[in-house]
Amino acid sequence: MSNHSRRHQKKHSHTPLRVINLFLLVIFILLSVVSLFLMYRHHFLAFRHLNVIYGVVIILIILASLFLCIKNKARIFTTIILVLSSIFVATTLYGFKSTIDLTNNLNKTASYSEIEMSVVVPKDSKITNIEAVSKLAAPVKNDTSNITDLIEHIKSEKGISITPQKTDSYQDAYNRIKNGDSQAMVLNNAYVSLIELSTPDFKSQIKTIYTYKIKKKINRKNTNHKEGVFNIYISGIDTFGSISTVSRSDVNIIMTVNTNTHKVLLTTTPRDAYVKIPDGGGNQYDKLTHAGLYGVETSMKTLENLYDINLDYYARINFSSFLKLIDLLGGVTVYNDQAFTSKHGNFDFPVGQVTLNSEQALGFVRERYSLQGGDNDRGRNQEKVIAAIINKLASSQSVTKLNSITSQLQTSVQTNMTIDNINDLINNQLSTGQRFTVESQALTGHGSTGELPSYAMPGAQLYMMSIDQSSLSNAKSKIKNTMEE
Repeated sequence: MSNHSRRHQKKHSHTPLRVINLFLLVIFILLSVVSLFLMYRHHFLAFRHLNVIYGVVIILIILASLFLCIKNKARIFTTIILVLSSIFVATTLYGFKSTIDLTNNLNKTASYSEIEMSVVVPKDSKITNIEAVSKLAAPVKNDTSNITDLIEHIKSEKGISITPQKTDSYQDAYNRIKNGDSQAMVLNNAYVSLIELSTPDFKSQIKTIYTYKIKKKINRKNTNHKEGVFNIYISGIDTFGSISTVSRSDVNIIMTVNTNTHKVLLTTTPRDAYVKIPDGGGNQYDKLTHAGLYGVETSMKTLENLYDINLDYYARINFSSFLKLIDLLGGVTVYNDQAFTSKHGNFDFPVGQVTLNSEQALGFVRERYSLQGGDNDRGRNQEKVIAAIINKLASSQSVTKLNSITSQLQTSVQTNMTIDNINDLINNQLSTGQRFTVESQALTGHGSTGELPSYAMPGAQLYMMSIDQSSLSNAKSKIKNTMEE
């Protein structure tokens, strides 16, 4: 065989491999472009110049592979490099996309709140459908918007007009149907826990004949202009189920974060603090936990007005997610300064360092009746657990598996923090490696029962805490100092 024939055969045999390499190079370039775009768009790997290194390595691989393909050199080596590099970039891209999708899901539920409105009758009533109802007992003054929306929806869907019989409260409405003075009553399901305070068997005494879920848009924007400093409202709601459901907020913590000084200040406002509640609260005074009945925006506005600050973000956590979070972190350790037994779970907590699993942690933060300082001490215990969670999340071990932690919480956590906000925090932590100093404070006051009126539950003999003004002034100053350091 002539030399010319052998060269031709050799060249022909290498042609398919060259085509494959060119194809692999195109795939690698496409994956790299999308990966680099998402990385810079959403601040991934923006610590210790890792994003720059990642970009430079990708560009070098592209240039080297392109050169080898054009020169038709080291074909098998080029194939191996392109396959391995494509797998690496595809895996990275998958991680970016999964994180973005997760955060979008958390933000999606943060864009609205759900209010479940029902029409209920006594459990022994012969009425089984809404068409048989002509009049409804309803606290129109206290819940005007939601009751109006429900009645209008019934008219639109069923073609029937129902006249509301005005009552002072949902408790009053229940008393009317129980006594036979009304056929049925409107029920905002967020108020069920309030009714159960005076009527523990309420749920077993009624049956639901109509339900309508109202979705209300939540509009909150970042209003803080100092870089690296912001306030997060942490709300712990007292219901299980959908995180978007409107409910009382039993945990109310303002987390002031200064990434420049690596300081975090947790400010707890007791659930029973007697405060002026805007929006659905009619700018009337009531206990803070009732602000949650009108949505997370109302809770935030209430605290903003109280402390003269802006709340930039919020994280709304259901108790069910609280359980999951503690388990995912492998438990948390806190210092307990007074021995007590919790009503939830009947757990004994001695004085000293205690390590809590999910159920124990829930008992620890819920208890107030066994504590000397009641709700004030409960607030301090909530701060201890939140601080322990922050310290664990800020550790290198937890930061690297943050995606797996948050992915299991997406159905129970609601936040308006974007992927960019979250990545900036992670990048800051990984870049400096410096632990955050977490401090706590709690608003204090004087408690009394039945002395102060409740807008949400008129006539009820409720425990309220009148705020100590010097405590409020000190809390404001400490928040301001943390932000301005």
